Amino acid sequence: MRARRVWFYWKNIPHAYLITPPREASSEVVQVNPLGRIPALILDDDTCIFDSSVIADYADTLNDTPILIPRHSAAARMRVKRWEALADGIVDSAVVVRTESLRPGDKQDADTIIRHNQAITRALAYAADQLAQQSWCEGTALTLGDLALVSALIYLDLRQTERHWRALHPNLAVWFSNISGRASVRTTLAV
Repeated sequence: MRARRVWFYWKNIPHAYLITPPREASSEVVQVNPLGRIPALILDDDTCIFDSSVIADYADTLNDTPILIPRHSAAARMRVKRWEALADGIVDSAVVVRTESLRPGDKQDADTIIRHNQAITRALAYAADQLAQQSWCEGTALTLGDLALVSALIYLDLRQTERHWRALHPNLAVWFSNISGRASVRTTLAV
């Protein structure tokens, strides 16, 4: 997901962004990632790192400006990784709903769509409740949890415009407005 590029911008890590649909046999993603999925990070030595969580962990160790996954506390680290898992789950369910909705009507599995939409609804309510009126998902500064959550909400805006999550969760809408106004997020959205 292009919004995940924000990790590299936020940490000021030089990188190039390649758009190559993984469904095409000639895609570089298929050639370097055995799962044939995105995101995939290809290092200068051609090592491929795949899965958002693994890429984020790796990127966070490249420099300390800023530290996106807390290192001072196992509990704080767990909470940030839990935010990341929640955001990834929102996107995973939204992708299932999108994929299912693209099938011909008589081939769609209504139970699958309902189940995944309910998961998104519960996850958004949980995020809004946990965030309350805080400026950040964890502590007093931006973390990977914030970047993952903003990415998930951007995806919902793209693929589930009918969800109207801002009206249901005004505090999440305010948080989203604040974080998505940052230059690093705006830059990733411009691509």
